[in-house]
Amino acid sequence: MTPGELRDFCLSFDAAVEDFPFGPEISVFKVLGKMFALSSLDGDPLTANLKCDPDEAIRLRADHPGLVVPGWHMNKRHWNTVAVDGGLPDRLVRELVEDSYDLVVAGLPRADRLRLDRP
Repeated sequence: MTPGELRDFCLSFDAAVEDFPFGPEISVFKVLGKMFALSSLDGDPLTANLKCDPDEAIRLRADHPGLVVPGWHMNKRHWNTVAVDGGLPDRLVRELVEDSYDLVVAGLPRADRLRLDRP
């Protein structure tokens, strides 16, 4: 997955926006003000920090050593740093981004979830 594909995919979700609260080099993708992904799109290697269920995070790290690691500068229980640029299948990366978005949406108030068509 290229940086442009990652950016486009993150922005394809309902109410998703790109923000730069940590400076112009870090893209932060949010839904209704809550972060679900962040990446230095110019980074080499290209990685993304994604929210994850804690049990699933441990399993992913064990199944993909070096490609899925505890979230860099994040709560390591709930966030993983994921290799995006070819180390993992694009399909898996897309699933992890979508799971991250869904976890964040699940924590939103019910009225917001309904507005996003994700009750």
